Amino acid sequence: MSALRSGITTGTCAAAAAQAAAGVLCGHPAPKQVELSLPDDRLLSVPVLYARGTDCGSMAAVRKDAGDDPDVTDGMEVVVSLTEIDAPVIEFVAGEGVGTVTKPGLQIAPGQPAINPVPREMITRAIRQITDRPLRVEVSIPGGDTAALSTFNPRLGIVGGLSVLGTTGIVRPYCRRAVQDTISCALNVAAACGVTAPVLVPGNIGAAAAREHFTPSEEQVVEVANQWGFALDQLTVRRFSAVMLLGHPGKLAKLAAGQWDTHSSHSESAAGLVGRIASQILPEPPQHSETVEGIFNSLSAEGRDRLGNEVARRVSAVVEQRTEIALPISTFLVNMAGERLGTNGDLTPWQ
Repeated sequence: MSALRSGITTGTCAAAAAQAAAGVLCGHPAPKQVELSLPDDRLLSVPVLYARGTDCGSMAAVRKDAGDDPDVTDGMEVVVSLTEIDAPVIEFVAGEGVGTVTKPGLQIAPGQPAINPVPREMITRAIRQITDRPLRVEVSIPGGDTAALSTFNPRLGIVGGLSVLGTTGIVRPYCRRAVQDTISCALNVAAACGVTAPVLVPGNIGAAAAREHFTPSEEQVVEVANQWGFALDQLTVRRFSAVMLLGHPGKLAKLAAGQWDTHSSHSESAAGLVGRIASQILPEPPQHSETVEGIFNSLSAEGRDRLGNEVARRVSAVVEQRTEIALPISTFLVNMAGERLGTNGDLTPWQ
């Protein structure tokens, strides 16, 4: 079977379109492609559909290519329009097909266009490579309002369209067998390199937080995506002395409910479970939220700590039952910014 083809995120598309539009705004010829700097400083060549001047600025478009990932935005146009403004900033605006955040608990505050922090940084960086002018950046995805109805956006309080997402700039196609093979190989490498206490994380946020709060070796941090059942079963055939689960409770709390494939299509939202736990252990129930992040944000510092520790405790307990071996399980929960929410178990193997 041939390897699955990677694609680019909507954030990458928007940044590339912004860079092309900025060039036209400054009098440069309309490019057929741009060399875009990704968050890890790699350069990526991105084709440009068109770039042209407008009555009040400039605009450019890039077609989303999700590779072999079944992404709802695959093939859609991402359009960026630039307009000069008086304030010395870059101001983001939701255009056609891009949603607006209406509820707390997401990475973007209510009232703001649903353009996540990393894409905002990419767009800003792309523009600032061309010009220092203060600009209004309008991002549009024609047809995004209809496409968003098949996503979780309406439930999360994102209205009017899609979110502009991405943390690495690259879409990695999802294939369960390929992910499982990668996990198995990563655990083999960890064991071969003398790792005795691996750290299992869902993805980029967990991996970054692991390196922020601890000093693990490169081989010690193993990304398992949504394949937690498979990853935990793999621990039984390797001579590890302890394991830490580190990540956002939006993923890890699902383990406390016995949901071992945490992909949204194979598991329920963790918000309901976390909300019920909060109601059980806290004197004041949390504000209702469709997201786990929103639940934690509605609590006092003491409430967040109590809830985080209790969720971590339940995760560790259920996972220890799943592994069926005498392997200590520690859990370390973080929010979307990588800040500690709660812990359970002995953390000394990683300190």
